[in-house]
Amino acid sequence: MPYFNYSGYDPKGKNTKGTVEAGSSIQAVDKLTERGIVVVDIKLAEEKKGGKVKIKLLPLEQHIFFCRSVASYLKSGLPLADSLRIMSKQTRDKIMKPVMEKILAEVESGRKFHTALAESGAFRESLWRVAESGEQSGTLISVLTEAADEFKLEDDLQRKIRGAMTYPVIMMVVGVGVVSFMITYVVPKISDLFADMHQTLPLPTRILIAMSNFMVNYGLYLVIALILGYLYMKHKGKSLTFPGMKGIRDQLNLALVMSHIATLLKSGIPLVSALKMASSMDIYKQRWLDAAEMVKAGHKFDRALEKIGMPEETVAVVRVGEMGGDLHGALSNVSDQCREMAQARMEKLSTLLEPILVLSLGLSVGFIVLAIMTPIFSLAGIVK
Repeated sequence: MPYFNYSGYDPKGKNTKGTVEAGSSIQAVDKLTERGIVVVDIKLAEEKKGGKVKIKLLPLEQHIFFCRSVASYLKSGLPLADSLRIMSKQTRDKIMKPVMEKILAEVESGRKFHTALAESGAFRESLWRVAESGEQSGTLISVLTEAADEFKLEDDLQRKIRGAMTYPVIMMVVGVGVVSFMITYVVPKISDLFADMHQTLPLPTRILIAMSNFMVNYGLYLVIALILGYLYMKHKGKSLTFPGMKGIRDQLNLALVMSHIATLLKSGIPLVSALKMASSMDIYKQRWLDAAEMVKAGHKFDRALEKIGMPEETVAVVRVGEMGGDLHGALSNVSDQCREMAQARMEKLSTLLEPILVLSLGLSVGFIVLAIMTPIFSLAGIVK
């Protein structure tokens, strides 16, 4: 059962604050009233007796599930509070359940649905903004359905990127593992034999032995440095990408942002607000904030896109849509085009990466075999 922080006046008229356990804020007020406390303010507590309950932003899968479930229950005729109560009882997810309980308590206390979503801290701003628009216009079911579709699109794009990267990453890991094993385990055992030959070794063999000595002496430090570098880049929000993936990511980011702006506009959100909300989905967040400021200053949207460096074909489509009064439709078309282009480039890149990685692994292993066998053949010639 959730806890509520309250402030008010005790029976003697003195200010009092505290925490009370109750099923909802209404029940909490009733309990405090029975004690003679006049409640001035009450809200869901962020702490329980067991410690702090820190609610983080839910993943996309949970956003999709929440939007579709609420829309489904509302479409069947259930009131919002009953819908949330059913979802709260049914969910077994340890992260989702306290979120549902918190939102239910807020709604039962008389707060707006979008306010409860915003104060939960578990949902994106774009969701509770469109929920606010849906509540005001009476189209909550449709906007939640559209929001679910939008989150599903974003989730699918992320899965496609991960899918395109999975095989190359596995190939690289296997290749590096095989080469490292040969250099650090096989080569040192054979290098002692080469030392007893007392002859000048071929250049490939000398290079291989130098690499082996380096890996044996400094390999651990190199691994630690790579791990620290990875953690640092992750902390800074940066990521390593294969050559060619940057353009694909840019296309997918543009598709996602344009699609999201279109959904927000269709829900009744003003363009300036839509640009600011959608900016968080792009790694180049500032360009959308700059566009929002230009639109706010009176510039047309197509001119703002042109100034922040959008492709000419994108600007042209947006210009036509803006002039025809169908901006959200034009943005949806841009999103579809970018997504199709990114999909085609991903398929082409994955087709090219496979033979390139196999060839690289073959050349690495071939070099090691050549460096090992060349002096052995020379020794055989000397003996003969």
